[in-house]
Amino acid sequence: MNATASAAVSVLTRPFTRIPEVQRRRIWMMLLTAAAVAFPLVHNNDADIDSMANAAAYATLALGLNIVVGFAGLLDLGYAAFFAIGAYTYGILTAFQLQPEWSAFWEPFQFLGLVGKMPAETGDGSVVHFTLSFWLALPFAACLAAFFGVLFGAPTLRLKGDYLAIVTLGFGEIVPIVVRNWSDLTNGAAGLNGVAAPRLFGWSFGVDATPYYYVAIALVALLIFVSVRLRDSRIGRAWMAIREDEIAAGAMGINRTKYKLLAFAIGAAFGGMTGVFYVAKLQTATPEMFGFPVSVMILVMIVFGGIGSVWGVVLGAFILQLLQSWWLQDLTEWLHAIGRAVDNIWLQHVDLVPSIELIFGLILVGMMLFRRQGLIPATRQQAALTLDQQHAEVRRGGFSDLKLHGLGGEMRSPEAALDIQDVTVRFGGLTALNKVELKVPRGGVVAVIGPNGSGKSTLFNVITGLVEAEEGSIRFYGDEIMGLADYQILEKGIARTFQNLRLFPNLTVMENALIGQHARLKTGVLAAILHPPGTMAEEKQAREWAMEIFSIFGNRLAPRVTQVVAGLSYANRRRIEIARALASRPRILLLDEPTAGMNPAETLELAEQIKSLNALGLTVLLIEHKLDVVTTLADTVYVLDHGEVIAHGKPDEVRRDEEVLRAYLGRNAQASLAGASVNVA
Repeated sequence: MNATASAAVSVLTRPFTRIPEVQRRRIWMMLLTAAAVAFPLVHNNDADIDSMANAAAYATLALGLNIVVGFAGLLDLGYAAFFAIGAYTYGILTAFQLQPEWSAFWEPFQFLGLVGKMPAETGDGSVVHFTLSFWLALPFAACLAAFFGVLFGAPTLRLKGDYLAIVTLGFGEIVPIVVRNWSDLTNGAAGLNGVAAPRLFGWSFGVDATPYYYVAIALVALLIFVSVRLRDSRIGRAWMAIREDEIAAGAMGINRTKYKLLAFAIGAAFGGMTGVFYVAKLQTATPEMFGFPVSVMILVMIVFGGIGSVWGVVLGAFILQLLQSWWLQDLTEWLHAIGRAVDNIWLQHVDLVPSIELIFGLILVGMMLFRRQGLIPATRQQAALTLDQQHAEVRRGGFSDLKLHGLGGEMRSPEAALDIQDVTVRFGGLTALNKVELKVPRGGVVAVIGPNGSGKSTLFNVITGLVEAEEGSIRFYGDEIMGLADYQILEKGIARTFQNLRLFPNLTVMENALIGQHARLKTGVLAAILHPPGTMAEEKQAREWAMEIFSIFGNRLAPRVTQVVAGLSYANRRRIEIARALASRPRILLLDEPTAGMNPAETLELAEQIKSLNALGLTVLLIEHKLDVVTTLADTVYVLDHGEVIAHGKPDEVRRDEEVLRAYLGRNAQASLAGASVNVA
């Protein structure tokens, strides 16, 4: 029976699978839009239409919080504060709470239709009545909420994890307290009454739910559009890189503070716009409408729908809000009817609506146990590669093309590309680097070797701005880079890999490579949303450049560009990390144990590829434990021990140096093995 049913489903869905994915999406969008537009026409129930409008409002809130939590990975437990800011902005500027004395100052605003003149309740004078249009209030409140998002985020975004969540929780509690106690502005706990309903071409929306429903659906459509455009852009990739690994994001040229603040600002703007709509529909505002439970409910909607999934959070918001305002009420009435039919007193008096928070909690626990990715996961599982795809012959090399596009091209020269002088790093009482001096000639390959704990990775971290040196100088093509941030150093042309892989595991191979190009792309927020021709051309060129980089590795990466990195082999993840660094068009490439964990055949293959890149004119500085790789690639070898350079020179000279033998083998073994080669593995 199951086989028969599966066959029937396959026959029914076969015509749809033949339609290209892009066209299928358009068909679904058209059907969904038609259903949304037709709902009030076919279901003429004002209460249900109002419930749908409320659900749409919460969907817009969920989309805003999804920017912060889902895209950028910043846990915000006080998001309702921005909702309140938008609501009270419109409420204060349309209700009769503020009535300053009329003067000539207000006449230009009266001409613009922003204020009106009305007689004072006491005395003979006149007072101002604010009449801000609903349609102007939407962008105005969005900008004001975004301002407060930046203002709040600037001092707090250096915090992470639980600490950030606690601070955002505090901010979410502060705003309702301020609203409750600033009675002159907000009318305190009594709330604002008489908030103006929206007007369109002179017609007031009044209390009819239908026009509010259509406005809410339009807002949802607009914010879905903005969210999708941002997610698939340079901006969205920067957010997701921060979410996945902040250190790797900085090393790839992403200004983490800037993009965190941008996420807070855009998310807050979504909340501010929703606040305007919500208070206009209710025509009143009280502090209790924006408390901590609202923030929690929105967060549950995101988890339920799928963190980071645009369509998922919309679906989750609609389901949970309709469950609260519509379905639980109907279910309670059905239980009452059943209770009367079976003469059960408990069923006749049960009320599910007050138990909504318990139900939300059970839903959240259930999702965490059985479907953590949510109803619609942000990352879709890709089908495994076919045998033909795994063994597909992909163009390999193309090095002349790479050179034309700005990779390599450095003529060998004794002049230093990277000049390190007297660099000292201390961690408390431990000296990790002690007056280290090292030079990397232009177009050359320099290797750094040494026992574990000798300071090799610390040296790379100092060069790339992850660790601050106490003294010394690091010059890159004559420019001092000591003290620059990690993203600024990448912009200069220094790209790196890490000893322990630091990829973005929940993103695809292509997305990892595109993040590597972040500093070389220029798309901003407006361009990401509007897609002007220049932005589309830039994105196309970025993807073409990524494919050229992948071609260096033969058929290892090119067939896997849509695969999520977490599902690939260790060797391929190593290759992706190198490809990501190369995508940034570096002038010097820092490789931290690039062949670690690879078998001999994979090691030889990667060594040949690095050698070919150097032949292009790409300067390379590498840390490596495999001596055969060092002798194959390096022109000069520096040996570190206890944070000091104990030897440097040609590979054959270094391996016979007495200090190197002592560092690797110890004093007692030095005498008997002085003539032997050093196995630095």
